[in-house]
Amino acid sequence: MSKPEISLPDRSVAGGTTRRSFLTWSALVGAAAFTPAMLSGPDAAAAPATGSLGSAGSLGGGDPFALGVASGDPLPDSVILWTRVTTDPLVPGGGVPPVPVPVDWEVARDERFRDVVARGSDVALPAAAHSVHVDVRGLEPWRRYYYRFRALGQVSPVGRTRTAPAAGADVGAMAFAWASCQAWYQGYYTAYADMAEQDLDVVFHLGDYIYEYDLPEDSVRPLTGLSAEVRRETTTLQDYRLRYGLFKSDAHLQSAHRAAAWIHTIDDHEVDNNWASQISQDEGADPRAFLERRAQAFRAWWEHTPTRVLPPSGPDMRLYRRYEYGALASFSVLDTRQYRSDQAHGDGQHVQDDVTADAGRTITGGEQEQWILDGFDRSEARWNFLAHQTVITDLPRIRDGERKVSMDQWGGYEASRHRILDGARDRGVRNLVSMVGDIHRTTVSELRRDYRDDSSPAVGVEMAGTSIASGKDGEDSDKANEEFLANNPAMKFGSAQRGYVLCELRPDRWQARLKVTDKVTVPGRPVRTRATVTVPDGKPEIDVRA
Repeated sequence: MSKPEISLPDRSVAGGTTRRSFLTWSALVGAAAFTPAMLSGPDAAAAPATGSLGSAGSLGGGDPFALGVASGDPLPDSVILWTRVTTDPLVPGGGVPPVPVPVDWEVARDERFRDVVARGSDVALPAAAHSVHVDVRGLEPWRRYYYRFRALGQVSPVGRTRTAPAAGADVGAMAFAWASCQAWYQGYYTAYADMAEQDLDVVFHLGDYIYEYDLPEDSVRPLTGLSAEVRRETTTLQDYRLRYGLFKSDAHLQSAHRAAAWIHTIDDHEVDNNWASQISQDEGADPRAFLERRAQAFRAWWEHTPTRVLPPSGPDMRLYRRYEYGALASFSVLDTRQYRSDQAHGDGQHVQDDVTADAGRTITGGEQEQWILDGFDRSEARWNFLAHQTVITDLPRIRDGERKVSMDQWGGYEASRHRILDGARDRGVRNLVSMVGDIHRTTVSELRRDYRDDSSPAVGVEMAGTSIASGKDGEDSDKANEEFLANNPAMKFGSAQRGYVLCELRPDRWQARLKVTDKVTVPGRPVRTRATVTVPDGKPEIDVRA
């Protein structure tokens, strides 16, 4: 068994561009678009303070932990602890003067902190929106810990976290969940209240943590009191910070963060809808302007995420990484936005053809693709998960007598799908599972290299988890679900209700429960199990109990 792998590979060139053109755009962005405060590096800690904070009372007595606490990216001996010092996340600056703020932290084996195992101090810098990322080392493998912060004379809520198992350890079972797509204005985060009640080892968030659009007048949640700065479409660093402040202010989301360590990646709406590499899908968008926006979006994501990913360098941030849970599971967390070729045929729905099959097009970029295949080579885990954004499975519809699929999903990048799935088959990867979000519905399918050939064998399974709130209430089986099932025999189940996926993993089986609520437009609705999906060890066979 290889050592848990968290080192990030070399940055790769965005798909569809040359290194020369990408570096040219990056240089222009770096030279023209950013102030030191936007992209401050490690030297920011040495910057002299321009004032003093005084006591918490000078801030009006506000709670400096208004966005709660979180932990993430666990290793056998380490976990990242996160918080942001802000008394009002819905105003520029977060209600805190633009000076460094000392932050103390503690980690204990018990919730009452009678057995403290680590403590220390950090500095929340204004250049990082007063966020802190504490890498706590020297912890014991596969152990639960509790943590808290202290700043401005106040103590944060207590968070619960857990380290990963030791490399190669026998793990009899693990419990995890995943979620995605949480448009705050389209519904309440009811699913997170249920998730917070579970006894989870880790949570994966697969993207669309925020949405960049203008907050609409027909918002499910009241917009009363929100400023124009909070409500407008996000394009600047301040805009993105305010949007994270709004979304992260939700009490149920904060409770789910306190309950377990999270591992995050991004999809499109953390930046802009259906973006690809240095390309915005907005008609006539200037690539330089988009890279400026991407850099600021990445910065805000990093500031608000409990991650050990390095801070972005301009519009570049290396997100893909791998986490191993003993001999039981390997999770490869992917980035299918930053390095992809532009969507074929101008995005949207289209027939698959020579363009979608072009071997020169990629959804992962060449270096990440090789990293995935190398991971297959090295893996000794019983279960091998790809944790990422969009479905590998074709979800076809018949339009004007033609079979059409989304150009934003892997069906628009057929050569990438072939290389990854053929690579898994040729290397004898055991129990390949693709876990994704993005589509605001649940689909359960066999992983096949070619969905137009019914004889193409299954090499794994895929489950797309539904949205937390995006798309409003949804329904159990809508017209799109019926079309997908009718046109893809590899798909075994679908539902468009809102919720999340709760999993139990053992050496002999992976069992996933689709946790749903009937309405997210009404707060406090009950959450139930809509279906249970079981996949046995060694066979890509799907058993659905609905």
